Amino acid sequence: MVDEVRIQGLGVIDEAVLDLSPGFNVVTGETGAGKTMVVTSLGLLFGGRADPQRVRPGAGRATVEGRLVVDPGGRVVERVEEAGGELDDDTLIVTRSVSAEGRSRAFLGGRSVPVSLLINLADELVAVHGQSDQQRLLQAGRQRGALDRYAGGALTKPMRAYTKTYQRHRQVAALLEELTTRARDRRQEAELLRFNLEEIEKIDPKPGEDVELAAEEERLGHADALRGAADTAHEALLGDAAAAFEAANVVSLLGQARNALDAVRDHDPELAGLADRLAEAGYLVSDVATDLAAYAESVDADPARLAAVQERRAEVTALTRKHHGQSLEEVLEWARASAARLTELEGDDDRVEELRAEHDELAERLSGEAAELTAVRARAAERFSEAVTKELAALAMPHARVHVTVTPTGEYGPHGADEVEVRLAPHPGAQPLPLHKGASGGELSRVMLAIEVVFAGADPVPTFVFDEVDAGVGGKAAVEIGRRLARLARNAQVIVVTHLPQVAAFADQHLLVEKSSDGSVTRSGVTALDREGRVRELSRMLAGLEDSELGRAHAEELLELAAQER
Repeated sequence: MVDEVRIQGLGVIDEAVLDLSPGFNVVTGETGAGKTMVVTSLGLLFGGRADPQRVRPGAGRATVEGRLVVDPGGRVVERVEEAGGELDDDTLIVTRSVSAEGRSRAFLGGRSVPVSLLINLADELVAVHGQSDQQRLLQAGRQRGALDRYAGGALTKPMRAYTKTYQRHRQVAALLEELTTRARDRRQEAELLRFNLEEIEKIDPKPGEDVELAAEEERLGHADALRGAADTAHEALLGDAAAAFEAANVVSLLGQARNALDAVRDHDPELAGLADRLAEAGYLVSDVATDLAAYAESVDADPARLAAVQERRAEVTALTRKHHGQSLEEVLEWARASAARLTELEGDDDRVEELRAEHDELAERLSGEAAELTAVRARAAERFSEAVTKELAALAMPHARVHVTVTPTGEYGPHGADEVEVRLAPHPGAQPLPLHKGASGGELSRVMLAIEVVFAGADPVPTFVFDEVDAGVGGKAAVEIGRRLARLARNAQVIVVTHLPQVAAFADQHLLVEKSSDGSVTRSGVTALDREGRVRELSRMLAGLEDSELGRAHAEELLELAAQER
């Protein structure tokens, strides 16, 4: 609910504070005292049009600050936190300012935000019904949504079935669109994949083959040099076994050194250790020499094999170059993924036929489920039309008739295929017209009150604001307006600007707006009235005289009647 509103520099209001309460709040005062500025300030607070002409002359800027008590776990708080705002002990502070030049600024929870965010939040927080305000229920989507909530449980099951079918229908339609509109692209993709896969299959490379081929080509290309180097090294280490006693090779030299040390090793342990190390070196060199001889025997210059390796390597290299220089492993991985993609593309024709069959079945089912929604809405619309028309009869519009039309459009959307519109025929014989065309300002406010009373449980909103709801009525009709506003206030906060004592008598809190001697409304100009204050104000509204005995008696009677009704 709206807990407090601070207004500065708006219209005749210099500075004022409205302390609001739950339930029914009424604002009264002399003509021109600034009552309507209360509605204007609330409109600004929730994203209404910023009119620089409303800025008080000499003020330079009009500012409205509202303190709202909100559900800490609700959607409003979630939106505030997304915008970077914060709560102050479960209280949301909203500020709107308008300069005399027309510049507007908005703050939400201490963070500057676009005015559009205030407009979006207003749908969750308040319904403002004033002569110049955008009416919430004039929006087609709001009317459809409100009627659905009014229909209640009767609509829940068919809506759930329709939503499930609608979502699947959209998915299937999107898949069909992709498969059919991109058929040529998909065919070209399949042909390209098939060509490249056939080329890879023809070459049939093996993992790591490129590395192996490179190594083998290197070895075959230098076979003579490799064998010559091995022979030379073998001779140096071991020499010719048949003439070993004459050659000065490494093994024989190591043997001579070892024999020299072995002759005297018993005389010094340190020298004996050196002799052992020479022995190990001799064994190691002999093994290397043997391996070199075997390697020299294995190296064979094979020009035919070298040519074959070079040709195979050229094929593999050309393949990797064609694939943007990827490694052979990356090419093989691409081949595996592309084979799977080709299988998918080659199955498109069968998939298209399956999807078309499912699409046709879903379209038929969707048509039936949408028709069921239309039927449920039509029945709810008839009940709603009768209920609102009955309310209007008690609000000094006895000849007015409300008609809610439910028109199937044939275009399926998330909520069905219906267009819902509330229309008003203000008198017998008149053609029912959309609300904003079929009613004057005062009539529209009363129609909105009747609709809000009927919708009170179906289209909940925390705060309702009414201006001029009692325009052009009086007497018994005014009492009925007060009674219905009090009924609406049982489930929501209601703020009403009125000039009728019959309406004001039903309020839970009565705020009086008074001008100071200089013609402005100051901080002390907005007063919450006690019982005696209410009697005086109602007497003024009834008879034009605060201290009229007859007026006071009538005011007491109105308050007693309202208390009994509540």
